Amino acid sequence: MDNLFNNAPGFDQPLAVLKHCHDRIRKQLDTLNKLLTHLPHHGADEQARQAASAVLRYFKQAAPLHHEDEEVNLLPTLEITATGDDASLLQQLLPHILAQHAQMAGLWEQLAIELNTIASGEAATLSPQGVSEFKELYLEHMHTEETQIAPMAKRLFSAAQMQAMGNAMQERRGISVQPEQ
Repeated sequence: MDNLFNNAPGFDQPLAVLKHCHDRIRKQLDTLNKLLTHLPHHGADEQARQAASAVLRYFKQAAPLHHEDEEVNLLPTLEITATGDDASLLQQLLPHILAQHAQMAGLWEQLAIELNTIASGEAATLSPQGVSEFKELYLEHMHTEETQIAPMAKRLFSAAQMQAMGNAMQERRGISVQPEQ
């Protein structure tokens, strides 16, 4: 029997944790699209309220931690590790990635207002343009990270760098790090 739960990788595999977060982001983006088609026919019914609450929860809690993982650990570690062509590519990508984080935060602010009114049952409207811009930006961003940044980190990081990143990610989430045996 297939496992009913999509088990997250452990923090001993920090790049896999980041990829797992991307998969969860994609699910939340799909939920936003489903809300766009659901709301005109059903309004802010129980399903819509639950969906809006789930998206709000994810993007208020998990997504900021994910961005912090990248900005505080992944990208700075790459900056000090990358050389040659890797360093050149990183210098091209880094400003764009950080700008996308800021853009996503700005787009999220408006979507969060709309989702809060849906979650509370007060309104049943969600901006198709806002959802589209948010989704497209995230998809482009994740594609860059998955095809450029993560493979570079996987290739360049030492075991100690991976462990340090995983420990920092774990601590950021309030999970105590177990000392090595």
